[in-house]
Amino acid sequence: MPDHRIFDPTKRRRQLKLLAASLVGVVLVGGAMIPLAKSLKAKPAAEGETALTSLPASPDHWRGQIDYQALNDRLAELMTDPSMTGLAVAVVEDGRLSFVKGYGRTSVDNGEPVDAHTVFRWASLSKTVAGTLTARLAADGVLSLNDPLQTFHTTLRLPGDAQNTLTVEQLLSQRTGLGKNAYDGWLEDGRDPIEIRTALGQLKPVCPPGTCHTYQNIAYDTISEVIAERTGESYGETVRHKLFEPLGMKGASLGYAALTSSAHWARPHRHGNLLTLSEAYYRVPAAAGVNSSILDLAAWMQAQMGLRPDVLSPAVLNEAQRSRVATARPFGRMTFARELKSPGYGLGMRSFDYRGHHLIGHSGAVSGYRSTMLFDPATKTGIVMLWNSDGNLPFRFQAEFFDRAYKLPFTDFLELERPALAPTQTAGGAHQAEE
Repeated sequence: MPDHRIFDPTKRRRQLKLLAASLVGVVLVGGAMIPLAKSLKAKPAAEGETALTSLPASPDHWRGQIDYQALNDRLAELMTDPSMTGLAVAVVEDGRLSFVKGYGRTSVDNGEPVDAHTVFRWASLSKTVAGTLTARLAADGVLSLNDPLQTFHTTLRLPGDAQNTLTVEQLLSQRTGLGKNAYDGWLEDGRDPIEIRTALGQLKPVCPPGTCHTYQNIAYDTISEVIAERTGESYGETVRHKLFEPLGMKGASLGYAALTSSAHWARPHRHGNLLTLSEAYYRVPAAAGVNSSILDLAAWMQAQMGLRPDVLSPAVLNEAQRSRVATARPFGRMTFARELKSPGYGLGMRSFDYRGHHLIGHSGAVSGYRSTMLFDPATKTGIVMLWNSDGNLPFRFQAEFFDRAYKLPFTDFLELERPALAPTQTAGGAHQAEE
């Protein structure tokens, strides 16, 4: 069925064709529209024209140079692993939504089949929204990325009162100087983020603030306070009317209540067992608060590719995406992580080189959910995946996807014949993480 929320670079050409067709049957005479003879009217749309505007959720509508049947078969094989419960996948190829598919179920307990409209959590992929929104507000003159945090009335305290000199740009590129995931355990235990942000000042820094990358959630969410102060509305409201609404991301939302009130949402799982949904990381919305369907995430990736300059200009995207600090390789001990070169971090956005190609994206993990977005800005080709388990195989699948896109020899990154990874080998364990 038609889906107008996803930008299609061929849409304008089709609109012009339809406009031309509508004008074939008339001529302009002295300012009046005069009908032409029936024999001169435009021909009906060519067979298959409607398929261009149909959601590519079935083999008849998959389109592009990638072998999507082979890709689908491999994803079906991935889903046989006991670590997986449900999975939604979308591919944008050459700027166009080319493949959408759901696998598995929303719950092991009489769940629905996952489809293009199933809502999942983004987890740390939410940081791309905060970083990009801040870059957009800076372009609009609402704030400056070079403003020190002392300019704003935030609750963040850093060792040595470094919050007085740390800039917005340094905050969003994860250069607070704090140890990785500082006090995430406190958040998971139910403590208030404001209390925790104040307590961060008691910690010993691992590097001088502004000089190294150390991944954060509670400190990162300080940007929600900055944005609320400057806009006079909640962080979620600014996200909604500055990004989600203009991008047509109708199913995207923030918060626990928004997820659980969705008509079709995926429940969290671990090793095939249903988990209790945790509200902890929803209390740091800029770090981990977003929910959406795979269609909304695909629309977000297209916007990050530069296909919606009316909402996100090239200058804004450059500010958000360009690397500002070197990082360790993401995805921990996974085999394909060795292929990732020159890893860096922008404003809530990762970048690195993979087999001679520059890639941009982010991923996320909270208890019972994982997410990822990864794309090539040069070819405007990428993949987004959302799933409702702690399994990490889809992270590995990204490498197989890009090998297919680049026509490279097949490498078995999934390694399905091996036993499932132990919890200590996962992408960040049960804690909120992106790697």
